[in-house]
Amino acid sequence: MKVVCAGVGLRASEVLSIFRSTMPEMELVGFFDPQPTHLEKMGGEIPRFATVEEMLAQTNPDLFLVMSPNAFHLEHIKAGLQAGVRIFAEKPIVTTKEQTMELAGLLKEYGADRVMVGLVLRYSKHMLDLKENLPALGSIVSMEACEHIGPDHGAFFMRDWRRMSELSGGFMLEKCCHDLDLYNMITGSRPHKVASFGGRKSFVEDLKPTSNAENEIMQKKKSFWNSADDAFLSDGDIIDYQTAILQYENGASLSFHTNINVPDEYRRFAVMGTLGMAEGDFMRGFLKATARDGSVIAEHDYTQGPLAQASGHYGADHLMVRDIVDHLRGDKPELNVSVVDAMEAGLVALAIDEARLSGTIVDLEPVWAELDGYGLRQ
Repeated sequence: MKVVCAGVGLRASEVLSIFRSTMPEMELVGFFDPQPTHLEKMGGEIPRFATVEEMLAQTNPDLFLVMSPNAFHLEHIKAGLQAGVRIFAEKPIVTTKEQTMELAGLLKEYGADRVMVGLVLRYSKHMLDLKENLPALGSIVSMEACEHIGPDHGAFFMRDWRRMSELSGGFMLEKCCHDLDLYNMITGSRPHKVASFGGRKSFVEDLKPTSNAENEIMQKKKSFWNSADDAFLSDGDIIDYQTAILQYENGASLSFHTNINVPDEYRRFAVMGTLGMAEGDFMRGFLKATARDGSVIAEHDYTQGPLAQASGHYGADHLMVRDIVDHLRGDKPELNVSVVDAMEAGLVALAIDEARLSGTIVDLEPVWAELDGYGLRQ
């Protein structure tokens, strides 16, 4: 199994290390990155190429990992499709509505099964167990959810290339497309209308830390490419808090909140159905489902066991790679999430930001009509 990679940063090194331990026959035969980092984690001398096209032509790989900054994903995916190689792309799959529709055209031509996507939370034990218990909840009526990250991680976003919407697609897309994808899955539908409010109030000049201890926290997570020195004085245009309200095609609703200056992090979800409810937290490691008569349907503690400390994303990194390896070997016909799922989640994130910026309720039905016109859903 010959593999090449575009973009060699921390995430690429983490995912590749799991791939290589899970699939010993994997051989990394080349990479493309004008400014690579974490090469020491990749193992051995790996050929470096000046362009993605040159790398694909000279190595003839079996798998192409697209781990580059978000704004380059479409360009690199297109090159991989044209080269006839299977692709694994990190989320978000692309950064604009226009790119999404261009990708849809490419997938219609080359096949949507050619692209796998790193929406890793679909592989988490939390979601696998929740999915198993969804029928017991009846029809999904309403949901509330959040993703809150600590000041050290928030400061990283404000210093990293991700601070620029032009490169990342915005914070809602970059960080929360995972979550939005999950609620599409849980409802079995897509948002019909969205509204949103938010802005930047924490990472501003007036709140710049004055103590060395706090400054060290804000510099804890390193940024390398296109970075800024100070999270409180940076030129980033992303938000540091945002609330969204979503109404789904099947009538369900969701309130979603994100904040990147939360010292005691949590990533919670609560799903209310006609026959019961489920609540859980990725960071605090639990899931509980309860029937409307008060009886407990399921209860899980994810803070224990081999996956608890196994990898990032609450153990889901290892589960995702395991499933992808099984898929590549022909032992798993379908993966937990598709590139079309990723495109839909991305369009929801973009619509939420459109609603925030315009101060209006955004109707997604014209967007779904355009995407569905490519016939990617079978």
